[in-house]
Amino acid sequence: MTPPETAIWPRLRSRQPGRPNFRRQHTIGPYILDFYCALLKLAVEIDGQIHDLGNNPVHDTRRTAWLNTQGIEVIRFAAIDVLRNADEIAEDIWLIARKRQRGEE
Repeated sequence: MTPPETAIWPRLRSRQPGRPNFRRQHTIGPYILDFYCALLKLAVEIDGQIHDLGNNPVHDTRRTAWLNTQGIEVIRFAAIDVLRNADEIAEDIWLIARKRQRGEE
């Protein structure tokens, strides 16, 4: 895992009542997701600067579109934001997960 993924993983893997379980480095089709909640069909991607270079933005768009056709919502966070405040990013993820649980997408 990258340093930003390492920073967020302890927060996502903590098993607490009312919080869904996430897996790390989960394969779906031809892709490996940084973090994935199967119950909610929710993927969390932590994007470093490499995602802005070359053909990567096109690849990410195509990847997200394919995942969406599988019913999977993809949320992305910049790696630098995770490194600056992993607790805040984790809270954002839990908020999105709660909304998805309630069907508020």
